[in-house]
Amino acid sequence: MADDNTDDSQKTEDPTHRRLEQAREKGQVAKSQEINHGFMILAIAIIVGVFGKSFVTGIAKSLYPFIERPQEIRLGSGQLQAVLADIGWRLGLAVLIPVVIMVVLALISGVSQNGLLISFESIKPKLEKISVGKGLKRLFSTRSTVDFLKGVAKISIVAAVVVILVWPEWRILPNVTSFSAEGILILLQALALRILIGVLAVMMVIAGLDFLYQKQQHNKQLRMSRQEVKDEFKQTEGDPMIKSRLRQIRMERARKRMMAVVPEADVVVTNPTHFAVALKYDGERMQAPILVAKGADLVAQRIREVATEHKVPIVRNPPLSRALYHGVDLDQEVPAEHYKAVAEIIGYVMRLKNTLSRGPKRPPRR
Repeated sequence: MADDNTDDSQKTEDPTHRRLEQAREKGQVAKSQEINHGFMILAIAIIVGVFGKSFVTGIAKSLYPFIERPQEIRLGSGQLQAVLADIGWRLGLAVLIPVVIMVVLALISGVSQNGLLISFESIKPKLEKISVGKGLKRLFSTRSTVDFLKGVAKISIVAAVVVILVWPEWRILPNVTSFSAEGILILLQALALRILIGVLAVMMVIAGLDFLYQKQQHNKQLRMSRQEVKDEFKQTEGDPMIKSRLRQIRMERARKRMMAVVPEADVVVTNPTHFAVALKYDGERMQAPILVAKGADLVAQRIREVATEHKVPIVRNPPLSRALYHGVDLDQEVPAEHYKAVAEIIGYVMRLKNTLSRGPKRPPRR
């Protein structure tokens, strides 16, 4: 939840994903009771429409002994207990399917709104829940007033729908006494099913609108101030100054590792001042030369210094050094479009090494 000490006028930012997740972990989600009511009406409609007759018949059969043959019920020791147990078993079987349907649809109504949510935070005892001041504040809050008006409007709409659906059958009601028990049951089932379907249709519309309203109110309640957003960013992403320092340390370590392999390079290609790239090539193990170090400005200067210290040949080729610096990553092979230019440089360096290894020519003996 948002910090109560923060002025509501400062909470102008929408809640972040982390704030919503924290609220969800506490069981604080947008939830519409109208959707729950709608699913319960749907459950009753299914029970009445599909299992209504069998449900009533099962209950009636359970109660027949008390209505038709009460004189045959024995009240001896243990006999009444057996009769009651039998009636309880029959009633349990009769209401089992309706109860299962209502439980399943109640679970579906919760999952349909916010997915599977298990949280024990909302049932933990808190002193603020029994605070008289906060209780009165919630009772006379704007939200309570809106909920009261919604309830009045909902009852009025549902009552109007019921009247509209029952009115065409009003002329039949005086003649119900002449119907058989089965006829009365069929009439009541059809009338109840009609009312339930009509009310369900209205409730689904009300539930959809109410869920959108609850979602908007939930987001409004979790709104954050700009300072809260900044503080959360620091907690999740880290302090920008610390991140910058860590990034600088990683770059320095990577630069040191890169400088350590410069002495092993075969040639350094320069701009000559702005860029420097070090290449290594082993014809027996590599298909193409590999870029082992690269840098610009001060880093390029340091690469040249290390190459000079370890007598690594330095070749000036501004276009090639610039292209390799921008187009090739560390420890990556030189692309095919640069093969020709790199091959010329590598060939030149190899010939230079061979010449130096043979040393100066001795004058012929006389």
